[in-house]
Order: sequence, then C-alpha cells, then structure tokens
Amino acid sequence: MKIVFPVVLLVLIFSDVTESRRGRARGRTKSKFQIGLPITGKYRDPESDQYYNNNNGAKITLASHFDYEYVLGHKIVFLCLARGNPRPHITWYKDGNEIFTHQYLHIHEWQLGVDRIKSKLEIDPATQMDAGVYECTADNMYSIDRRSFKTDFSIAFD
Repeated sequence: MKIVFPVVLLVLIFSDVTESRRGRARGRTKSKFQIGLPITGKYRDPESDQYYNNNNGAKITLASHFDYEYVLGHKIVFLCLARGNPRPHITWYKDGNEIFTHQYLHIHEWQLGVDRIKSKLEIDPATQMDAGVYECTADNMYSIDRRSFKTDFSIAFD
C-alpha cells in the first residue's frame, strides 16, 4: 500500500509537467476563448433556453461599422435598427455609461411597423472627447442584443 501511493503521486506530477509543456508549444498568441461571439449550444435549464432562443426577442438587424475614424469638427453618425415583439427599446452608451441628448449630441428614433425600431445617434461637431467605444442596446421582455462601435479621430489638413 505504501508503495502504490508514491507511484501514483509521481504519475500525477509527471502528467502535470507534460501537459504544461504541451501547452507552451502551441504558441502564446492563441486564446482558449473567442471574444464577442454568442454562446451556442444547450443551456442548463429550459428557462434559459427559452429566453435566449425566443423568436420574439430583441435582435439588432442593422448597425454601423465597428471601427469608425472621424474628422475633428465634422459629424459622427451611428445607426441601429432592431426588431422584436414587443418592439424593442434602444439605449445608447459611451464607454459603458448611458448617454443622453445634449447640445451637440442628438438621438433620433423611428418606429417602423409594429415590431421594428430605428435609432440614429448624431454628434455635430465632433471633438476629441467624442472618441471612445459606443454601444447600442436593443431590449424587450424576451432578450437583449447589443453592438459596439469604436471611434477615434483624425485631423484633416486643408
């Protein structure tokens, strides 16, 4: 019995060393996780499956490009079109904080039919402070969908 225990311990230590060596050989730039992709597959409980796979849930069907470079002093425009039943509500965020209309930033919304909504965020004129990550979030009682837009500025010389 005392002989078996040290052998098992030695095997466990050896297997940990070989697995760590094998992991280093794959390269350091690859990640185990894919960021930004939706979780797919079976859910642990039926309520989660019903929530995330509901056909009436809010879905963003059209959105602006992810990476946007704007010229200082010009207009920035982001679009977000969503559908769902009931019609989703669209909320805009900048760097994780909800944004509201002010003197140089305007949010326009159009209700399209019974289940779609279009929202446009405009900033005119754009300043250095407007650089960051913007996000539109569409939500209704069944689900939430979101899209992000990264912005940075450039200086135009005439």
